[in-house]
Amino acid sequence: MNALFIIAQNGYQYFEYETPKKILEQAGIKVTTASKEVGIAHGTMGSTTKVTLSLKEVNVSNFDIIVFVGGPGAPVYQTNQDALKIATDAIKSNKLLCAICIAPTILAVAGVLKGKKATVWNEDKQQQAFIEKYGAIYTGNPTTTDGNIITCNGPAYVKEFGKAILEHKKVNLKNQ
Repeated sequence: MNALFIIAQNGYQYFEYETPKKILEQAGIKVTTASKEVGIAHGTMGSTTKVTLSLKEVNVSNFDIIVFVGGPGAPVYQTNQDALKIATDAIKSNKLLCAICIAPTILAVAGVLKGKKATVWNEDKQQQAFIEKYGAIYTGNPTTTDGNIITCNGPAYVKEFGKAILEHKKVNLKNQ
């Protein structure tokens, strides 16, 4: 099983990337990291990570799970056509599409949250209205699953987010 983690080139949230990635890898899932460009991405807390795939190179059919990571740099993907296409292709291909913190706003702009229950980081009291403007049904829960979409509020719930991804894939594997 393969997962793709999409992080901002500058300003990805360290805990939202590292913790779910580790949870999936410990379960035997191969994780690939993508960003706008191949090379080094810079995150919060002075973190860096190696990006091995650019968004332009992503072929959704090569992955079972797509995860958009939040952080102060993530909103740049709201206007990135490659990122938006990845989100829509994931849904069209029946892949598991996940987003944490502010990243559900990317899914909202892509149009994949219309009519779906979702959560988002909302401490600034603006992100709930943002995703609702695109048709999402805001739950306010730490983690929300609706079909093949899992959204999570933010870094306080990274373990719950990682476990929700694993749980969803186990259920789907049993159904195949």
